[in-house]
Amino acid sequence: MSAGVASCILAIDQGTTSTRAIIFDQQGVPCAEAARELPQVFPAAGWVEHDASEIWRATQDVCRRALAQFGDVRRIAAIGLTNQRETTVLWDRATGLPLYNAIVWQDRRTADQCAALKARGLENEITEKTGLLLDPYFSATKIAWLLEHIPGARERAGRGELACGTIDAWLIWNLTKGARHVTDVTNASRTMLFNIESLEWDSEILSWLDIPRELLPDVLDCAGDFGVADSDILGADIPICGVAGDQQAASIGQACFEPGMLKSTYGTGCFVLLNTGSRRVRSSHRLLTTLAYRLKGETVYAVEGSIFMAGATVQWLRDGLNLIEKAEDTENLAAQADPEGGIYMVPAFTGLGAPYWDPHARASIVGLTRDAGIPDLVRAALDAVCYQTRDLMEAMASDDAQTTQSVRVDGGMAENAWFMQRLADIIDRPVERPHGEQATALGAAYLAGLEVGLYPSTDHIARQWRLAHTYDPALPADSRETLYDGWRDAIARTLSRN
Repeated sequence: MSAGVASCILAIDQGTTSTRAIIFDQQGVPCAEAARELPQVFPAAGWVEHDASEIWRATQDVCRRALAQFGDVRRIAAIGLTNQRETTVLWDRATGLPLYNAIVWQDRRTADQCAALKARGLENEITEKTGLLLDPYFSATKIAWLLEHIPGARERAGRGELACGTIDAWLIWNLTKGARHVTDVTNASRTMLFNIESLEWDSEILSWLDIPRELLPDVLDCAGDFGVADSDILGADIPICGVAGDQQAASIGQACFEPGMLKSTYGTGCFVLLNTGSRRVRSSHRLLTTLAYRLKGETVYAVEGSIFMAGATVQWLRDGLNLIEKAEDTENLAAQADPEGGIYMVPAFTGLGAPYWDPHARASIVGLTRDAGIPDLVRAALDAVCYQTRDLMEAMASDDAQTTQSVRVDGGMAENAWFMQRLADIIDRPVERPHGEQATALGAAYLAGLEVGLYPSTDHIARQWRLAHTYDPALPADSRETLYDGWRDAIARTLSRN
């Protein structure tokens, strides 16, 4: 098919709480869209799982509905895929069936295993190789747990009977009917098994965790040949040409191609990604060094700060406490709260991410008084995301990681104007929200489009980025610092080592 006929990209965005398919045209404008919520499974305290088979069913469903809405599968030039990172699936190569639920990135069951590896003095070497810290967040100890707890799994893995990977690898396997077991460098870089200097699975770390190399997918650049989605699944053979983990895809969708450019995504969690170009920045303030993307053999690095609970905290207000009916309610409620209330929520429901990395911390609310009400709790929840974002910004500044003054934002929470203004006030930076809500899916589409020639270059993509609104800081400096001092006190009360 010529580019004139096949001029659109099908983007699959498989996230923590939903699966979405969006068809984008050459201008990056959505033409059709379908979504489906993804239930989470909580089998024990600190454990978070997904039904991997349900993820595959949902992916087929949303793709087929988006294509039906679009009307002509022949106009789809390629598929771009982005996914929740670190979430891990183990499956049987012969049957294609998972051996256990997918273990989600938020899961903390391997905290003791991480502590044991630290006790062996391995954290510094693992960090040097992978850019990551020893934490249950990453895939490595999840894989080791699966091999340990499923009878016969490690032996079968060594014989090449099993496959393991992050969600992108699981979906590509299914889309290609088992023809390809591949991932991209960004997802590989989040496993804690991938050497970000040599760009290979690290044999030494694999040996420390007793993980057979035969389990793992081949690793490709972010734009390339990931196989072909079978016509039985989507109605035509469609090449899969772009893959990136969700935060890297969002950075591409936000056109953060120059060193110093900064994006922050507010979805289930919050993730701040700073492009550092060809330079690998080694953080001394417990941030992560990761791969931003790799195109045509050229690697671009990033510094990242990860916050586990952002939109998920709002979801807890809705589903756990029944304080709101829908996420959009938080905007008006937060504005009604007492600005002098002094209430702080530390949403350590699954531990704390950067820069604290405390898997044993548990959520707390500090400063409650008898007159506190629903608006105050809602504001505290939104404030917590702002304070944690500032934590990351402070750490980046301390690491001398040079950033632009403004930060580009995306994700569901970016639609909340009160939250956006509060964020600008707390981090003391202009906050830029672009047109369009789906930067993550758009980034996957851009990668696939680069491979098939629909987008000629990253410069072309950058010119398509359009600003919708800028939120400038308006809070007096003394008020900002007083609020942040209260946050640091609340954090100190919450850390598990206290």
